[in-house]
Amino acid sequence: MKAVLDTNVWLDWLVFAEPAVAPIARGIETGALTVLGSDEIRAEWLDVIARPTFGLDERARAAASAAWDRWVHRCARAPCCALACRDRDDQKFVDLAVAERATWLVTRDKALLALARQAARAHALSIVRPDAAALLAALSTHEANL
Repeated sequence: MKAVLDTNVWLDWLVFAEPAVAPIARGIETGALTVLGSDEIRAEWLDVIARPTFGLDERARAAASAAWDRWVHRCARAPCCALACRDRDDQKFVDLAVAERATWLVTRDKALLALARQAARAHALSIVRPDAAALLAALSTHEANL
């Protein structure tokens, strides 16, 4: 399964070690999820982890950056798709997920979640929260088959 993770999900995993994203982390680590990213998404990740709000020193930022690079399958910048997010800063996630035919776009962002019905109908893309039952069931099924 292919997935695009919004920056907030990466933060939950790699910075805050939130238990709610542990199934996603396991899915990535076991190969159940192939996480897609682009240079534009990576640039946002680097910008966000450098913000003083998160209090990450240079070493912690380097570790977070290396982890992102380790787990992400890098893709070319995706063309704009017809599924428009009201937050232009989040459009890159939608564009990549649609262009690469991802199964999941995982986020807690309200602007992205608002596109869930349209994305499912038009692109068979599930835009879900990290704790979505369907995502957890898919990851559990893969884990059971290992």
